[in-house]
Amino acid sequence: MTAKQTIEAGKAILGIEFGSTRIKAVLIDEDNKPIAQGSHEWENQLVDGLWTYSTEAIWYGLQDCYAELRKDVIKQYNTEIESLAAIGFSAMMHGYMAFNKEEQILVPFRTWRNTNTGKAAAKLSELFNYNIPLRWSISHLYEAILDNEEHVSDIKYLTTLAGYVHWQVTGKFVLGVGDASGMIPVDPATKTYDAEMVKKFDELIAPKGFSWKLLDILPKSLNAGENAGFLTPEGAKRLDVSGHLKAGIPVCPPEGDAGTGMAATNAVKQRTGNVSAGTSSFSMIVLEKPLSKPYEMIDMVTTPDGSLVAMVHCNNCTSDINAWVGLFKEYQQLLGIKVDMNELYGKLFNKALEGDTDCGGLMAYNYVSGEPVTGLQEGRPMFMRSANDKFNLANFMRAHLYGAIGVLKIGNDILLKEEQVKVDRITGHGGYFKTPGVGQRMLAAALNSPISVMETAGEGGAWGIALLAGYMVNNPNKLTLADYLEEVVFAGNKGTSIAPTAEDVAGFNKYIENYKQCLPVEQCAVEHKN
Repeated sequence: MTAKQTIEAGKAILGIEFGSTRIKAVLIDEDNKPIAQGSHEWENQLVDGLWTYSTEAIWYGLQDCYAELRKDVIKQYNTEIESLAAIGFSAMMHGYMAFNKEEQILVPFRTWRNTNTGKAAAKLSELFNYNIPLRWSISHLYEAILDNEEHVSDIKYLTTLAGYVHWQVTGKFVLGVGDASGMIPVDPATKTYDAEMVKKFDELIAPKGFSWKLLDILPKSLNAGENAGFLTPEGAKRLDVSGHLKAGIPVCPPEGDAGTGMAATNAVKQRTGNVSAGTSSFSMIVLEKPLSKPYEMIDMVTTPDGSLVAMVHCNNCTSDINAWVGLFKEYQQLLGIKVDMNELYGKLFNKALEGDTDCGGLMAYNYVSGEPVTGLQEGRPMFMRSANDKFNLANFMRAHLYGAIGVLKIGNDILLKEEQVKVDRITGHGGYFKTPGVGQRMLAAALNSPISVMETAGEGGAWGIALLAGYMVNNPNKLTLADYLEEVVFAGNKGTSIAPTAEDVAGFNKYIENYKQCLPVEQCAVEHKN
């Protein structure tokens, strides 16, 4: 079929993901290739000291994003979307959306970005003997209890952003297991909320006398491939205000952005992983077995089909590099030279390859904001050198490229060295890898592992959730999700791979030792530089 015939036959699949700055819709064909897209820009708001998006902004953003997709379909194919083979919704994970029995939101949506949950996260980590991050839903819930917030007694439903949108357009209060694992830990054996931790939490809050227990208010956890309901007539109208989209379309379990990133990079099989490196960065390594003990800097979540994943999340990555490239842009403009930003980035990134493997002693901290992994509550971007260091452009750029993934290396050294986690393939995606070969080589040195980059990785999470929707309806042979991605979607395409060299690994290791020794200087800058 042509793309137009696929759309008119109702065979296309829609994926929509709510990112922190953009809502994106991707329409794919039966070969899993994108054929149309739409997007909507949005920003979170600081209300009463907490980061939020209003429910009005959520629905307006969804409708505008779908309207842009519809315009793209009309422009490209001169046709309307009347029906679809499947739909999937995804969103940034974690956070807190609490509703009463009338399905009215009790307090404004509290996003993953909020850090007011320190007391709760620390107490729960101790109670569960498991690292519970500040941004997880259970931390938000327990913090509200500790703070004696009145609304807690009225909670009937507690969910994530993806779960909320899915619930409202299907009537089904469910969640994909990957997104569920960011609410409260999931047991990989049962692929649902950890029963022992649920029991401990219920016992912890029993003196409060609430009418609910934890499982009463959490969404049902579903595995990838399971049917999670159908688009209702009301849901169709909420999605497509033009009225063309018909009800009855099957919808896959709603997932978090971590899960869709794993799907989009073919990294759901055990012993695979992916690294997302842009404004922030995180790595996801799919484990063969649980870690020997909890680590404060490693979050445990799951793949969309319930395998355990070790996640290292870093608040900063490329922002400081972008600031320095902006400075070089100003210099070119001062000389009257026309600036092509792609060319400028490409030349500066490639120049880094000429630098010493240890950056000649130069040191860069990319901390625009704080970094929990290294214990910094706030950040101050900082470049350091001593008089005897080899100060040249190549080393300067290499130091910043190393610095952008320094925290990521520190977290992953725990997994790869202390825990002896085995990884066969790691896939990189995001702006750090845009200049071919450079970011790959740096990350390969940092992790001492081959790094692959795929052309399709740039399609992002909306494409990833569309793939998960396709897995639900286009899997007649009942393949596992890992096999479906490997054999159907990617068909053996592992992208271009770069292996580390011994010299690069030794150089990065020397750099990171200096990096860790100089962290008190970064802390001093936080304390003394406003």
